Amino acid sequence: MTKNIIITGTSRGIGFELVKLFANAGHNVLALSRNEKPVENLKLAKVKSFSFDLNDTEAYKKVEDFVTSNWKQVDVLINNAGMLINKPFSEISMEDFERVYKTNVFGVAELTRVIIPFMKKDGHVVTISSMGGVQGSMKFPGLAAYSSSKGAVITLTELLAEEYKETGPSFNVLALGAVQTEMLEEAFPGYIASTSALQMAEYIFDFSLNGNKYYNGKLLQVSNSTP
Repeated sequence: MTKNIIITGTSRGIGFELVKLFANAGHNVLALSRNEKPVENLKLAKVKSFSFDLNDTEAYKKVEDFVTSNWKQVDVLINNAGMLINKPFSEISMEDFERVYKTNVFGVAELTRVIIPFMKKDGHVVTISSMGGVQGSMKFPGLAAYSSSKGAVITLTELLAEEYKETGPSFNVLALGAVQTEMLEEAFPGYIASTSALQMAEYIFDFSLNGNKYYNGKLLQVSNSTP
């Protein structure tokens, strides 16, 4: 059965691979990223892409209008976009923290809020977090803003699952360990992960379509190294 899928952060890494997986499986995809060119260059018939900045309050209306005019319903929302700043805490400004939280927390919350009215009880909101945001996990210097923001969306997911438990959709959050992406290189220059972006995308693809049958309001740690 063809489903309607929204994915953020689709210009590279896991998000880019997810777009291809869903489209090749016959699903309709709305790919949202500040840089829409990589997805547009794929020229996939079932994929619609336009430039979308989670920090731009006007951009959400564009998404809402697209869904209203074209789909009417959204089956899966994957909050994959993320911003990372790697700086010693003594050098991080309030503006740095704001930039990270606007994308990783406020943007996730706002897009989810806009899309929920289009989702049925069996819909699924999957938010991509990080092992760095999991309480008790290993922490790394330089990632104070990034990892704390990833902790915030874990709690947000638990809260939304409770608030919408009667009507749906389901909400789950995946805390990823080391995956070989450009963002990993920004956080840990020179580190080579054993998991590729495509391998992780394949896991998220399956989980987003089926995980809500078994989980709601859950944090799953998808990690074989950190890093």
